[in-house]
Amino acid sequence: MEVGNRTTVTAFVLLGLSNNPLIQGVLFVLFLVIYLLTLTGNLLVLLVISTDSHLHSPMYFFLRHLSFLDAFYSSIIVPKLLENLLSKKKTISLLECFTQISLVIISGATEACLLAVMAYDRFQAVCHPLLYMVAMNRKVCTGLVGASWAIGIGTGLVDTIFLAQQHFCGPNLVHSFACEAPPVLLLACSDPYISIASIFTTMMVLGLGNFVLLLGSYTRIITTALGINSATGRNKIFSTCSSHILVVTIFYGSGIFRYMTPASGSALEQVLSVQYSVVTPLLNPLIYSLKNQEVKAALRRMLARKPRLTF
Repeated sequence: MEVGNRTTVTAFVLLGLSNNPLIQGVLFVLFLVIYLLTLTGNLLVLLVISTDSHLHSPMYFFLRHLSFLDAFYSSIIVPKLLENLLSKKKTISLLECFTQISLVIISGATEACLLAVMAYDRFQAVCHPLLYMVAMNRKVCTGLVGASWAIGIGTGLVDTIFLAQQHFCGPNLVHSFACEAPPVLLLACSDPYISIASIFTTMMVLGLGNFVLLLGSYTRIITTALGINSATGRNKIFSTCSSHILVVTIFYGSGIFRYMTPASGSALEQVLSVQYSVVTPLLNPLIYSLKNQEVKAALRRMLARKPRLTF
């Protein structure tokens, strides 16, 4: 569309992962299976925690929200990816694109905050066990989760508003399977300095700030654990925290490689984007269900229940 003497892009074309129909068919089946497993795993964790009274504690309250976030994030990316793998027309309107970018930033920022909150919860449980239920009461837990969502939503809206101010005059080819800020910014005809500064500031403040909280919490946890004479006590602490540490490592590791490297549309960048956007939401419920004895016990209790017939 032309406005005056300027051409304005009204839609982007998502180039996706491959133009080969055979490969697209294989990827469709693969990603559909991963998506269904992701939804099943995360919703199952949500169901088990909600229905089992043994898991009505702060740690599992936060885990329930983490599972919802993973299912939410996967649903932002994968359905559009599946649609494009089957469609010859791979366009996405500017409104749809900016909405997807906003939701991606919201879920990522909220999850970063929530992981820091979960580390703080473990710090209180290990270092101040006698005051734990007072320090992490229902009101505090709800407030921490609410603050995480508020920060995520605020961050996503601010970054997307700055991005939407950019002028896009062509080309409109996005070298990705989803609308993400780095590849879309490459197409801006106007100076993207403000958008880049906004996104970079977000990543530094939220990413670094939450990482410092994570590091501080686990430094205290490890110090406390090493001061315990009982090997059983130490093992219990490390066993409880290992799932969360692994999830944090995957989240930050894949996120840093994806967003802290220059956008280029390379094959490696596409692989990292798939790992971060598609695979990671599947791993979290697997990690918590396989490594957490309480979750496995609750799952066995739920499966062992006899359904009641009502007439």
